[in-house]
Amino acid sequence: MKSPATDIDLPIAQVITCTEAEGPGRRFALWFQGCPLRCPGCCNPEFLPFQGGQRIPVATMTQWIFQTQQQQAIEGITLLGGEPFAHAFAALALVRQIRKRNLSVMIFSGYTLEQLRQRPEPEVGELLALTDILVDGPYIREQPETQRRWIGSRNQQIHFLSSRYRFDETWLQRNTLEIRMNNGTITVNGFPAAQAAGLWRGWKRKKPLPLIPQDK
Repeated sequence: MKSPATDIDLPIAQVITCTEAEGPGRRFALWFQGCPLRCPGCCNPEFLPFQGGQRIPVATMTQWIFQTQQQQAIEGITLLGGEPFAHAFAALALVRQIRKRNLSVMIFSGYTLEQLRQRPEPEVGELLALTDILVDGPYIREQPETQRRWIGSRNQQIHFLSSRYRFDETWLQRNTLEIRMNNGTITVNGFPAAQAAGLWRGWKRKKPLPLIPQDK
């Protein structure tokens, strides 16, 4: 198999450089563009098509993450989607780089851990081996999660794949939303309460945002 390299492009739908709504601590979150699953009620339906988003080289994204680590003291990255394991080759190339700075890795996947471990692609197995926390399973809108933070539906499980994190009381808080305004555009991330879903939908951006910092 060809080794992942930093010149590989990442198909990215959205980036939030510092968030506390997508995993423990301050995290750099990136959403992949494209998902083969079609969970009814997906909170990011615009991220499902494999067309769209922006192609960002791994080297560029890595530099951006390292700059954010220095400036905002993030402790890790979170990969969401879309479906990160539908882009395992590119995701692995990125994760290999950020591990050099001892950043942690959290991934949200619509596949179960068992399904991922049965996949034949070597990059899937290596990506799992470099992951600290995996939240797995398809989103089921009829089973909203109200007791565990960062979890969408009750069927989904939290797997601590390394010794870096352990389950504690911070995982038993209610989900939160983060709302940002940038140049007149509002973006929202996190899990909305059911009664707020309509309002949240109204805030979705009307056009793609530039992902790469404009002063670089």
